Amino acid sequence: MPKVSKKGLLMPASPIRKLVPYADVAKKQGVKVYHLNIGQPDLETPKQFWDKLKSLEMKVLEYAPSNGIESYRKKFAGYYNNIGIAVDASNFMITEGASEALSFGMLSCLDENDEIIIPEPMYANYIGFATVGKINVKPIPTSIENGFALPPIEDFEKAITAKTKAILICNPNNPTGYLYSKEELLVLREICLKHDLFLFVDEVYREFLYGGKTFFSALNLEGMNEHVIVFDSISKRFSACGARIGAIVTRNKEVLASALKFGQARLSPNSLGQIAGENLFDLGADYYNGIVAEYQKRRDVLIEGLNKIPGVFCPNPGGAFYAVTSLPVKDTDEFCQWMLEKFSYENATVMMAPASGFYSTTASGKNQVRIAYVLNVDDLKAAIKCLEEGLREYASFKSDALVN
Repeated sequence: MPKVSKKGLLMPASPIRKLVPYADVAKKQGVKVYHLNIGQPDLETPKQFWDKLKSLEMKVLEYAPSNGIESYRKKFAGYYNNIGIAVDASNFMITEGASEALSFGMLSCLDENDEIIIPEPMYANYIGFATVGKINVKPIPTSIENGFALPPIEDFEKAITAKTKAILICNPNNPTGYLYSKEELLVLREICLKHDLFLFVDEVYREFLYGGKTFFSALNLEGMNEHVIVFDSISKRFSACGARIGAIVTRNKEVLASALKFGQARLSPNSLGQIAGENLFDLGADYYNGIVAEYQKRRDVLIEGLNKIPGVFCPNPGGAFYAVTSLPVKDTDEFCQWMLEKFSYENATVMMAPASGFYSTTASGKNQVRIAYVLNVDDLKAAIKCLEEGLREYASFKSDALVN
């Protein structure tokens, strides 16, 4: 029998999606599943997107240019300039979501066996993209006790070798919700200039800031035009995940030229997503203020509810719509599967993402889960109660699986 590739065997399963078969079985049995595992917003995609699609009178749905439709890139650049980031359409390459942008960015800037430094826990697909490129991830541990703040500069210095080519962060962070400050970005600037490294920054969640916090883009770091590569997407900002439209944004023309060759190999990004997506950049402050207020309300309900459950701890995220939470269990992979297979409360259960999949370091995060607060407040409250009852029942049947 033919065997799959070593790359296929090494490719990690998604902690966000790997429990889907168990959730599907639960649903077929009539159990309601509260999906806290995936960053799929439940807010409506703005009407402007659908209006554009409905008004189209196209005869042929053509390939888009490999780097994206020019009018779309111009609208995207206009949005950047409106928030104080000076770029133009030539600084953009449009991709199939931010995931493809990240993959093309890594493949364009790092060779096989090169190293990339990433604070952990990290977005799980970073590990997957590095695996595809045979790139070595050098994790820098962060701590749940201080909300996953940027580690000291000394930790980065210790991790840097002759093979190190880049540092990657997500700001605000997926999975932790941590918001990196301007001061922390200046620390990364110092490191990257000293060691001549790329600074990759996933800025998909830049609008999702809470408690009056402000965002500072890596693209505004002085003297870093050739170093900074930003990844972006309309998926979360406009609740348009299925459009699959992301972007590489950089002033480094050599990186864009390299990424374009990967883009030409996959032909083109989604045409309809770009055509309809142009309208989204015309949305004003009222739109952004509305979604941020809604997510802040959800965050506050989630954090208060989780920290009231005995043995549970969750720091207060400054941005995005995720939180990494410690639970009083030894193995959340086992617990999350048990919640779907064996447990229901008032005919409902909760699906979460085990946090071990967000760590590159083996056996880390085993008592943690990532929770996406993408459900309305009433569903969030019901999900929190369900989790509390699940932990109580798990303790009675699985006492050996609890954290002492």
